[in-house]
Amino acid sequence: MGSLTELSAEVGRVLAAQHFKLATVESCTGGWIGQSLTAVAGSSAWYERGFVTYSDASKTELVGVPPELISRSGAVSEPVVRAMARGALSHSPADLALAVTGIAGPDGGSADKPVGTVWLGWIARTGMERSEQYVFSGNREAVRRQSVIEALSGLIRFLEEGSSQ
Repeated sequence: MGSLTELSAEVGRVLAAQHFKLATVESCTGGWIGQSLTAVAGSSAWYERGFVTYSDASKTELVGVPPELISRSGAVSEPVVRAMARGALSHSPADLALAVTGIAGPDGGSADKPVGTVWLGWIARTGMERSEQYVFSGNREAVRRQSVIEALSGLIRFLEEGSSQ
């Protein structure tokens, strides 16, 4: 896949073909996924809404992530990214949700969660759900860009997987 614009357009084609609407919940990407998708003409046919939940409090207030889950697992974790994705569905009429949380750096990393650690999650109203962890390299912008690309590429794989079942 070429540029981010081409990838976003491909996401739109796949969503439109299945008559699905998407909601996004973004932490470390700060709305970059939503911006990329809405740069595509006609995206209102398949992009429903986006939540930017950068702080822990916003994850709870906007999409209902339990604060105890964040305390127990950390904001950058599989349970939290899954809760973010589920929360997007429960706070929107979308058919699918994509969530991302991570440590873009240059600070904030630890031995078990180094800078570049990113969790991505996808969920469909059908109950199909997937999450993946990545450890991206590079500076803050590189980590964020790779997160956007993998989130969108992963969404296409998730949809293809769902349509083959």
